[in-house]
Amino acid sequence: MTDAGDVEADLRRQLLSTAQRLPIIGLSAAATGNVSVRCGDDLLITPSGIDYAELQAEDMVRLDATGRVSDGQRRPSSEWRVHRDLYRARPEFGAIVHSHSACATAIACQRRAIPPFHYMVIRAGGHDIRCAEYATFGTQQLSDNVATAMAGRSACLLANHGQIAAGPDLPGALRLAWEVEELARQFCYTLQLGEPVLLDDAELARVSAQFRDYGQQC
Repeated sequence: MTDAGDVEADLRRQLLSTAQRLPIIGLSAAATGNVSVRCGDDLLITPSGIDYAELQAEDMVRLDATGRVSDGQRRPSSEWRVHRDLYRARPEFGAIVHSHSACATAIACQRRAIPPFHYMVIRAGGHDIRCAEYATFGTQQLSDNVATAMAGRSACLLANHGQIAAGPDLPGALRLAWEVEELARQFCYTLQLGEPVLLDDAELARVSAQFRDYGQQC
């Protein structure tokens, strides 16, 4: 039988590893962005304002459902409310990655959604990747805006801020964040040539059906 302490220790190591991959794959620089993972009824999240390269597993911050931090821990990321509220509302989410990746942020600063210019937008759960309305970072209003933009979705942009992606686990959330950034990059290139031709709802429905049987089936 696995001890709860062993489970938490393993999640801390996974969270650290995921956070340290963000700058390597071009999703964030230094201490920007944040990552979290469910831990029982609580969550573990990266601390505020520390370069990922300097982090240790013990620096990961455990929060309860109210956002309370145990004595002696680091200060959590300023966006902890976004993570807490998404976990509350979306039981299918096991991990969340928030980044300031360059192309997704550029589009978010235009306060644009990523439309269905490419069929891979379906990977975020719908026919577009919405842009959450702007609110000051670290506020409850930002969390509320993200929840609205994420309704029926697993990723969205944050106006004048960045992007957020969620998945069943840390690898899934990180992969989706990377896919959102790649789509944003392609969309930026496309806009240099003019407005893209968008896929219609019928085609997106076919794509969605195809994805249900995509990949290696057990």
